[in-house]
Amino acid sequence: MKLRTFGLVTAIGLTFSAGAYAENCLDGCPTGDNNGQTITRPIYTLKNNAKTKFADWVAYHVTQSTISGPSRHRDWKTDPDLNSANTLSPSDYKDAHAVIHTDRGHQAPIASFSNSPDWEMTNYLSNITPQASDLNEGPWARLEGAVRDYVKQGHDVYVVTGPLYESYFATLPDSSKTATIPSGYFKVIAEKQADGVHASAFIMYQDAGRSDNYCASEVTVSQVETKSGLDFMPQLSSSASYEMKHSLGGLTKQLGC
Repeated sequence: MKLRTFGLVTAIGLTFSAGAYAENCLDGCPTGDNNGQTITRPIYTLKNNAKTKFADWVAYHVTQSTISGPSRHRDWKTDPDLNSANTLSPSDYKDAHAVIHTDRGHQAPIASFSNSPDWEMTNYLSNITPQASDLNEGPWARLEGAVRDYVKQGHDVYVVTGPLYESYFATLPDSSKTATIPSGYFKVIAEKQADGVHASAFIMYQDAGRSDNYCASEVTVSQVETKSGLDFMPQLSSSASYEMKHSLGGLTKQLGC
């Protein structure tokens, strides 16, 4: 079995013990349901859900060194560190775009790691969900672009994104597995500044219009916690956490709203 070394960390494969790449999460990765497998890689950490076949959340750190690389191709692959029964394969997406009008939507976006040597890991299907094309190519893409625009100004930004299952959306038309397609998505964007952590959160749904303004989907971090059942930044002090999570718009202006 091949050993891979990243800096001072050596492990077998790419599934690491907790803390091996803690820099993917700001003040701790989300906590909540303990079921499922957590995988930490150089550019993201995710928690796979064997029942839905998608990640409950994906956490990643966007910096000036990870963005602004060349255009990268989308070469979809089954996650090599997950049991094949617990995730999807490329064939499960057959006819999805034609029938239910979805893209293979990245949770950790490929453009945010186009300058990383590990960018291909964004194409593992554990980091993908069937996302409505108008959402994926419209307000969701513009919000991800706003994050990168802010990072270009010299900022380090931490993001956690994931699915919501509040209603039925669709079924993959030609999949050999039963997968629960999300009805919507959340994105929590945070930065550690001199006076503490500032964060903005957004929730968008699969019926979003391509021209929708992502700013109109901003909510509090606390609202995302209620809908997702997750606790974000669990290592943050309780007083700082309460103020940040219940305040709207910690990074509103920075994200172009």
